[in-house]
Amino acid sequence: MSVFIPFPAIDLRRGQVVRLRGGAPGSETVFSSDPADCARRWIEAGARWLHVVNLDGAFGEDDVANRAALSGIVKTAAELGAAVQFGGGLRTEEAVRAALEAGVQRAVLGTSAVENPDMLAGVLERWGPERIAAGVDARDGVVYVRGWRTGSGFDPLSVARRLQDAGVRWVLYTDIARDGLNQGLNLSVAQSLASGTALNVVASGGVRSLSEVEEARSAGLAGVIVGRALYTGQVDPQALFALETPAC
Repeated sequence: MSVFIPFPAIDLRRGQVVRLRGGAPGSETVFSSDPADCARRWIEAGARWLHVVNLDGAFGEDDVANRAALSGIVKTAAELGAAVQFGGGLRTEEAVRAALEAGVQRAVLGTSAVENPDMLAGVLERWGPERIAAGVDARDGVVYVRGWRTGSGFDPLSVARRLQDAGVRWVLYTDIARDGLNQGLNLSVAQSLASGTALNVVASGGVRSLSEVEEARSAGLAGVIVGRALYTGQVDPQALFALETPAC
């Protein structure tokens, strides 16, 4: 079986762990004021990867508190033998370098992956395709950038194919309209990206049950990111992380 990774989401807003509704600023529910402790909780439940998002960076706001929180998460993950995947506002090569040199295992580029092919090529050449992922975040069939506020004019599959041609191996697909709303995973689009490319596709947005994650694994996806359903107890963390299938 191919690799499959269940990622617990740790979304950071002003240094706190939150979940937004549909990606809208100001819609956050705060779940923890201690991100490092939150990271420890998921790792001790069996997580081997954490998916961390700098929402303030994605929105172009001051992210000093989030960068401090990331440092604590990375330290905790290193102590407990887990890896950190991190994105949000990584729009320059310097920002990517800083994140990776700070201990992040994989950096996720969203806006820059879509809008700046030269930068994408540069970081892929320097760091390699296992340490760089691209985000394909869509609403109503259109990929959005800049904190999910600006439509790119492109559909998810065309963007994914372009990213593959650029050398990307890992793509995170998010259905913006479902993210944080507990409406169920958009498995059909995620599957279309996986079947229409050779990419490792990780799905995100709206997961509400363990069975959805099991279905995604059976469909050949490379992973699923789970947020609100973990924090509200709808998905049992130990059962979720037990679904991981490591690379051979």
